[in-house]
Amino acid sequence: MAIERTDKFTEELTMKSSQTTAKTDSAARQGQRSVMSRLVLGCVLMAGLATSVGCFVPIYSSRPERRVQQLLYTSEDLRSLVDEWERFWFLDSPSHMTPIRTHGGVL
Repeated sequence: MAIERTDKFTEELTMKSSQTTAKTDSAARQGQRSVMSRLVLGCVLMAGLATSVGCFVPIYSSRPERRVQQLLYTSEDLRSLVDEWERFWFLDSPSHMTPIRTHGGVL
């Protein structure tokens, strides 16, 4: 009797463990599928965003007169940026390390 009960118990235990293992395997596969689908969706979204050029809202006006004025202002700003850069890094003034460049007539 005791052996039969033990055999039944082990059979039930192995059946439950195999069912649990099957459930765990299917849950793991489903989890892997969801991770992979998210990864693929993320890659597709990044590729779509990377291929779009610029902003959706244009920086300049659609009216030609206003656009020309904006372009002139922008080009003037970019031109003055070089002067500001040279002034900041002291590239606009001559070097005082060599006397030839800065001589005032006395060598």
